[in-house]
Amino acid sequence: MAAVTLRLGILLLLPPLPAVKGVSGQSRSASTTPQPSGPTAPSVRETPVRPAAPGLGLGSSPAPESPPPPPETPAPPAASPPAAAAPEARAGPGPAPVTDVAMLCVCDLSVAQCDVNCCCDPDCSAADFSLFTTCSVHIVTGDSQLCSQEAAIYSIDVAAHPPERIFKLVDQNNPSIFCIHATNYKQALSFIPPEMPTSQNFDSLLKQFEGVTFSAESDVLLNTESDAQNSSDANETARYEYGVPVQTADAFLRLPAPLVSSQCSDANPAGFLVNQAVKCSRMINVGNCNTIQALSMLFYTNSSILAVPKSSQMVNVTVQSITIQSLSGTRSLLNSSDVLLLPMYLDDQVCINVVLAVSYSITYTDAGEITAAAISFVLGTINNTMLPIQQSFEITFTQLNTKPVPLSGNPGYGIGLPLRAGFRPPGSGIIQSSNTYGQLTILQSSSNQDCLAVEGVRTPVLFGYNMISGCKLRITASTECQLLANIILNVLKGQNFPEYVASFGNSQAQDVLDWVPITHIQSSEQGLCQIPVSFEIEVKWSKYGSLVNPQAKIVNVSATVITTILAQTNFGSERTIQIASSVTFIDVSTPAEPGYKAQPTIDAKLPFDFFFPFV
Repeated sequence: MAAVTLRLGILLLLPPLPAVKGVSGQSRSASTTPQPSGPTAPSVRETPVRPAAPGLGLGSSPAPESPPPPPETPAPPAASPPAAAAPEARAGPGPAPVTDVAMLCVCDLSVAQCDVNCCCDPDCSAADFSLFTTCSVHIVTGDSQLCSQEAAIYSIDVAAHPPERIFKLVDQNNPSIFCIHATNYKQALSFIPPEMPTSQNFDSLLKQFEGVTFSAESDVLLNTESDAQNSSDANETARYEYGVPVQTADAFLRLPAPLVSSQCSDANPAGFLVNQAVKCSRMINVGNCNTIQALSMLFYTNSSILAVPKSSQMVNVTVQSITIQSLSGTRSLLNSSDVLLLPMYLDDQVCINVVLAVSYSITYTDAGEITAAAISFVLGTINNTMLPIQQSFEITFTQLNTKPVPLSGNPGYGIGLPLRAGFRPPGSGIIQSSNTYGQLTILQSSSNQDCLAVEGVRTPVLFGYNMISGCKLRITASTECQLLANIILNVLKGQNFPEYVASFGNSQAQDVLDWVPITHIQSSEQGLCQIPVSFEIEVKWSKYGSLVNPQAKIVNVSATVITTILAQTNFGSERTIQIASSVTFIDVSTPAEPGYKAQPTIDAKLPFDFFFPFV
């Protein structure tokens, strides 16, 4: 252990730094030269510089008539390792380190040219100094932690004719009581340049710095044979790691995604354990839909996945479900998924069986091996008015023999994640839908704004996102009021509107107290025929927990149905009414109030001469 002695007799133990070879030992510094233990009077060496050739401007560098003003005081010989040779013995083009304060100059920025007001620039002559107005750098010191160190002081004597530079070398004392008085490891106080590799020292440097970690003392060395053994073992136990592209028989598993623009790029690889859900658009020619690979089921199922990278074990991609979407947007699930439906162009300028959504479900083991792969499709019918078409792609990874529970935060809700909702039968916990994005939804707007066409098409309520949607409904005088009210209410609320919403993003179904009941409010007018025209969901949340990392907690959810009186219309005439649905998030957090603990009482009794001789 290297020891550093303080002025007050305190002993600091510093860990020894690695002894790096190739350090120049020809120059000295106050930071590396041990000082005598007793107090010494400051030693001042003053050297004025007189002009030798008046009339020379700045930037000229004539040969000086006398030696340079800053004399270098010879340093006492210091014991150094054999490798600490003179600069001439250093290998490579690296410059020798300058540690003498008389030779240091931080303002010397021009090569072979005098820098203005740089009093330590060796390129400046006495004539240049006579034109200086001040010194940009007045003092140059070594390490400030030393109790005593050498300092180079520069100034301009403007009273002289012509002005001249004054240079002093003084021994400066550190006023701090916690300073380093002596050290037995001088290299610990400076940055040491590494040794340049040559043909002579390459083998020794290789042993010193090889491996994942290295030690300058060569006490941690990795065995070459063990490295080779580890490499062979790694090849035998190949596995997928996080983010590594999932390999297939021909290349890798493709998950189309938008890259530079919103257009789909089919070259995007699916990373292992990277759950993704993206949407992108694709501009196509409906007449050639049967020739575009990305619109066909075969593009996503015709290649097997490798169980582990670079292996011959294959995992086939099985079709789990197929959903058919009509031209109006309604969807129906096929009874059998063991069919192959390819895109087909019909005479009425529509194309059927076009891939609109793809969802991969990958099952893996804790050893990083893929055991199963399933895929679900949404095949739709498109025409020229729907261009460009929008496709959605999703991939999820599930560990074998586990049942994943999707969360919307841990513990508080995350911005943009769906609200978790469900039902509570009597004497039971909360029952949730397996579709996280279908637990609490609102009406989704469509381009034609027809309420009857968008019935069943919903969009999830995302935390922190205020949303509004709507549609139009055409009614006639012959429409029955009660039937119309039920139809509109089903369009607004959906088929299964939940009863409870989770307070936190990770609330468990069995913890009923962590779920907030939805309060239903009816706002109506007095009349014979009342129909709902608006459905408003209001979510109040607050910040919970520490000020450093507050968590979002839902404290109240209300659903308000606003009705209006339907006026009687003439027989045979039509009337259009506007239906709206909205979600509003309100922050009801109370302002945070800082709390302070009581100030501690100090009952200290010190002797009267405790601070002697300082006080």
